Amino acid sequence: MLCDLAPTSSVAIQTNNLRRLLHTVEALSELGPALTAERDFSETSRLMLSAVTEAAGAREGVLFLFHDKPAMLTSAAALGFALMPDPAFVPLLPKHVHALTAAHGPVVLNSSTYPAFLSSNGNVAPELFKCLAPLKAAGRLAGVVALGRRPGDALYEDSELDALQLLCSYIALAVQNHALSQSIAQRVSENLRLMASLHGFYDNALEAFATAIDVKHVNIHGHSLRVGRYASAIGEAMGMEPSEVAALRSAGYLHDIGKVAVDRRLFGKAGALDPEEFREMADHTVVGHQIVSGVQFPWPKIPEIVRWHHERSDGSGYPDRLVEEDLSMPVRIVGLADSFDAMTSVRPYRAPLSVGSALSDLVRLTPEKYDPNVVQALLIQVRRDVVGSSRTPLLDTMSVNIAATDIDHLAATLQHKVSRGRVYLTKEIGS
Repeated sequence: MLCDLAPTSSVAIQTNNLRRLLHTVEALSELGPALTAERDFSETSRLMLSAVTEAAGAREGVLFLFHDKPAMLTSAAALGFALMPDPAFVPLLPKHVHALTAAHGPVVLNSSTYPAFLSSNGNVAPELFKCLAPLKAAGRLAGVVALGRRPGDALYEDSELDALQLLCSYIALAVQNHALSQSIAQRVSENLRLMASLHGFYDNALEAFATAIDVKHVNIHGHSLRVGRYASAIGEAMGMEPSEVAALRSAGYLHDIGKVAVDRRLFGKAGALDPEEFREMADHTVVGHQIVSGVQFPWPKIPEIVRWHHERSDGSGYPDRLVEEDLSMPVRIVGLADSFDAMTSVRPYRAPLSVGSALSDLVRLTPEKYDPNVVQALLIQVRRDVVGSSRTPLLDTMSVNIAATDIDHLAATLQHKVSRGRVYLTKEIGS
């Protein structure tokens, strides 16, 4: 069990929160095709509300649409309430509209806050709701998700509110799109822009996870975000399709999720880990695999990347001592991106290597430890940074202290090592 590996109860709580957030991403994955499919909006409303109530751990919920002339909330779907009118409606005063629009996220309701957000002049009592999540698109109110009781009348905690906010940001676009569909002219100009932005929510949600994974370990802040960026850049240099590049970025964000079960003290230890400490650290690959295996991602290779990103071509890695032939290309790419960031980042036991020194070490360790084509792609992207031809700079947080001619020399050294006179790497370094 995952909790058996967690050294403290606080780690177990954090792991459970991450598991809830991961299931929120799973809900996003399931909702994406549904929200863009041609279907009756009442069916889509029920699907969205079901996802929200499950993510927030709520027994009851209503999805309201907002109409501004006159200002009113009207129910599109309801779940769990024994006596909920169909449709339910709540007239709003200007102060209610302002408060809902100004809210920065879900609001937990109590006796003192009901009058600020809802009126009692409709056919449903505001006191039925324990939490409100305004749905806003382009800064305008599109609707509201109102949640009732949780099992055992438990309070809504931060983890439920975080999950609710992620989903409601996504759902607001579908609600706004439904409103736009009332005007064909508007739909032509606005619908494409709104639907295109749906894909960005995967990145936004997973960036939140990457930050959460690293946040308790002061020496690795930003590590997961950088690994995602490096991995996607390597994929681009290898000519991968945009969907494959997006998968690499997401896998990089999540590759170290198992570290939530590693004792904080190990990350601050200035000396070498003893065998028992190393085993605990190495277990983050197995724990992470357990966490993500139960989540249905749009990218099926994420579990194997999380488990095997510390495997090496010669079988010297962990946890399963696989060799290069057993490792998919995404695993090899994220493994190299992880190593490159570790080399160029501060650690308690050493100063960071320069970019040039790190690249030299990677070339020296190839092909024994790393795939030559993956290392070549990293060299290509760093060279683009050096000569200023990158569309998005790869190394925006560190100074690049290596010249383009030095990178070309490393590329030639790499090719000589692996080809012994045969043509092994076909892509020109300057391309």
